[in-house]
Amino acid sequence: MRADRLVALVLLLRQRGRLSAATLARELEVSTRTVLRDIEALSAAGVPVYAERGRHGGFALLPGFQTELIGLNHDEALALLIVGSRRAEQAFGLGSALASAMRKVVDALPESHREIATGAASRLLIDPETDLLSHRLVTEELRDSVVTEVRRAVLAGHKLRIHYAAMDQAPRWRTVDPIGMVTVRHRAYLLATRSGADRTYRLSRVLAAEELPEPAQRPAQVDLDRAWRERCARLLAGGDPVTVLVRVNAARREDLVRTALAVRAEESDTDDWLRLEVTFSEAEHAEWTLWQLATNAEVLSPQWLRTALHSRAAAIATQYEVSAAEPSP
Repeated sequence: MRADRLVALVLLLRQRGRLSAATLARELEVSTRTVLRDIEALSAAGVPVYAERGRHGGFALLPGFQTELIGLNHDEALALLIVGSRRAEQAFGLGSALASAMRKVVDALPESHREIATGAASRLLIDPETDLLSHRLVTEELRDSVVTEVRRAVLAGHKLRIHYAAMDQAPRWRTVDPIGMVTVRHRAYLLATRSGADRTYRLSRVLAAEELPEPAQRPAQVDLDRAWRERCARLLAGGDPVTVLVRVNAARREDLVRTALAVRAEESDTDDWLRLEVTFSEAEHAEWTLWQLATNAEVLSPQWLRTALHSRAAAIATQYEVSAAEPSP
């Protein structure tokens, strides 16, 4: 697109000073004639670009010229501000430098984007444990239509209907007041309230979502970092956490601990197996997680969990038991 090329041309002149038409053409991968037309377009738009003739001539911007990030759309600005959020900046130990860079980004944003982007960024949080250099902040499968609709409702401050499949339950529709979205350990969550009570929904379990026109009942300002930590603390203190001693195939370790509340006393059991002490939020959560790992994990304690998993396996084996007289397919 020409608009993107014009922005790139201005940034090249800002960063590298005087450049010839041939150099600009090579950098932008266009013809010299196209560069000359773009220079004329910039001049007509009020950008103070001028030409110097001679052997070392070329095009340059007037000294001290400042430009808005005219090629940065709302979503791009929002992405930059989220990466520069208070928790994300801690990930590399460059807090002060990144915060300074983000202030410059905000200052350079067009006025129409500035307040909207900074306000929206407070509703989206990337946990510092997430690898920001990874191409995928979330590794589980998410429905694009769901993520888009949830994000719209969160940023617009509207109520949201979600078709949610809670663990071991049939999916059903819920209407919630969305507060923010959080990415933690490569999983994405929606923080919301429902009838005034705090609720946290895993986005991979949202089968469909619909933004509603009604305004959400939520605070005008939110500290999403604090809200997430408080919810995690209440989960630990308010329920009946279960601690499990387990052997797990090293290749499946992340599948085991991804939703755990805590992991302690980790050690090698054999070359390919690890022994871990893992705390889950509740008994059902522990049983479901270990069941998913099948023979890639073995519960060593508590005994009631071993018994529960044995009963599940026995029931499945009985259901699919094949008679000795039944012919094979």
